[in-house]
Parts: sequence; C-alpha cells; structure tokens
Amino acid sequence: MELKNKLVVVTGAGSGIGRALAQRFAECGARKVVCTDLNEESVAETASVIGDVATSET
Repeated sequence: MELKNKLVVVTGAGSGIGRALAQRFAECGARKVVCTDLNEESVAETASVIGDVATSET
C-alpha cells in the first residue's frame, strides 16, 4: 500500500481494527495519521504507540 505523503484519518482508532489500521498506515509511510475515537485515553495511547506521524482527536 503506497501512502507516502498522504494524510489518513482513522475513526475507531482506540482499539481493535481501527488501531491496527492506524499502525499499518503509519508503517506504510503516511505523512500524518489522525486517530479518532470516543475513548480519549485509548486513542491517545494509539497515537503514542505510532509516534510522531500520529495525532489523536476525540
């Protein structure tokens, strides 16, 4: 999957499939991964695991 220089928004990124997709998109070279979820703590954890390319929003 080619995501170089792409902005990706993942809903439900706090757990499960959403978290796995957010991590995979970052691994595939996305410029920025915006992680969203209703659970503020879990989405912040996802963004923290991904690193500098991620940001979390609720």
